[in-house]
Amino acid sequence: MKYILQIFAGSWHAEHDKPEDMIRKIEEISARIPVEKVIIGWNTDAAVYRTLGTYLHEKGIQMVLWLPVFTEISDVAETDQAVDLFGRPIETPVEQEGKAFVFSCPSSRRNIQAVKDVYERYFAECGFDGVFLDRVRSQSFVTGVSGVLSCGCENCRQVFRQKGVNTDAVREQYELKKDSFFDMSAYPADGQFVLDDPLAQRFFEAKEEIIAESVWDLSRFFKEKGLIVGLDLFAPVVSRFVGQNYGMITKYADFIKPMLYRRTDAPAGIGYEYALFEQHAPKARGRVSLPEGITLLETQLDAVGKVACGKYPGIEINYDKEIVRTDPDYIAESLAAVRRHGFEGAALCWNIMEAPEAHIEAADRQENEQR
Repeated sequence: MKYILQIFAGSWHAEHDKPEDMIRKIEEISARIPVEKVIIGWNTDAAVYRTLGTYLHEKGIQMVLWLPVFTEISDVAETDQAVDLFGRPIETPVEQEGKAFVFSCPSSRRNIQAVKDVYERYFAECGFDGVFLDRVRSQSFVTGVSGVLSCGCENCRQVFRQKGVNTDAVREQYELKKDSFFDMSAYPADGQFVLDDPLAQRFFEAKEEIIAESVWDLSRFFKEKGLIVGLDLFAPVVSRFVGQNYGMITKYADFIKPMLYRRTDAPAGIGYEYALFEQHAPKARGRVSLPEGITLLETQLDAVGKVACGKYPGIEINYDKEIVRTDPDYIAESLAAVRRHGFEGAALCWNIMEAPEAHIEAADRQENEQR
């Protein structure tokens, strides 16, 4: 099984680890397990990538740019902000590097062009082999129902209308029905739930189409430059709420990294996101109880297996006592489950620079057991 290593080099202009330290960490890990790619971003210090790229290419390892799309990009480019169906800006209360980040409109041509321009301005000459598109989604229940009932800007309203969805009617339907707006007749493990209300159902389907169409545009842009394209995706069971349809969004992707985070008590954590759905729509009928432990991971891996492109499920290897309470046994059992599904590999997330040695040893031990 091949591995992807992920390094967070800090936001656009933030301080970051020295490239020599990154190389040392990669060297330590690649001596134990077969590393195929390193995803790194999205600091704008080109010297880091040139130094790292020289080392990685000598080792036959691909360097892939970690690039956020519908958040963060507004820090370095002019963008159109997303709003909910009530006309309110979508801003997450969860801080990154001391500030809350805002979501950008997923249908705005200005926003898609901003992503392309940011790549050309900061990263085009850095020697990347590919681009890993992150935050290709709407907000989640992190901001309550407001987050998933988006985007409601004038441009999105027109696009929804072209797809047969009147967003005013959707808003009014939610205001009338509240929690029962989310009543479900089916909620399979792949996340493609069926809502009882046809208007509510069509809204989420159309949102998936809007986000997929923008991701297709970006994917084609980068592939025309000879770059591979990867996507960061929510776990299937919570992906539809944020506009990610696995079968649709991956049309031009070379690989995906589903965030199958069972120990993350923060956005993208499976249990964290599902608990927010339960919190903000407590009376919705038809919800399922998430399986516990490794069974949850197995159900999500089964769902991921339906996708045609390369599959590298993301497993948290870093540790934080507040939000990422991982341990060596968790790492080992998660990687073993990925291996049983016969996927191309696994991604060690989301920052190997913060991975305890015991976690690296667990990955090494699990790999050696299969040799």
